[in-house]
Amino acid sequence: NNMLYPREDKENRILLYACRRCQHQQAADNPCIYVNKITHEIDELTQIVTDVISDPTLPRTTNHACPKCKMNDAVFFQAQSARGEDRMTLYYVCRNQRCVSCDQRGMQLIMFA
Repeated sequence: NNMLYPREDKENRILLYACRRCQHQQAADNPCIYVNKITHEIDELTQIVTDVISDPTLPRTTNHACPKCKMNDAVFFQAQSARGEDRMTLYYVCRNQRCVSCDQRGMQLIMFA
């Protein structure tokens, strides 16, 4: 086994790489031993096109008012995260052509759940 493991020299305050089987050790070139990179996946619902409001195959409702324009005309659909960890959510999209500002998800449609 030729693996060297990180070890701290507390007296000199330096990072070393040392062998667990023998006494071999060497100074580390870089003091960073671990990097945790977090990447955020783009929510697939941000890819909704504006044609969804005129899609004749989507059901429509007049029972839910848009939080922005208060119009009672929306299409709705169910969606789940691509990860499959989230429960199914019912999304409503306002059908008002003038109601196109960005909501908290960054969409160009007013969508509410």
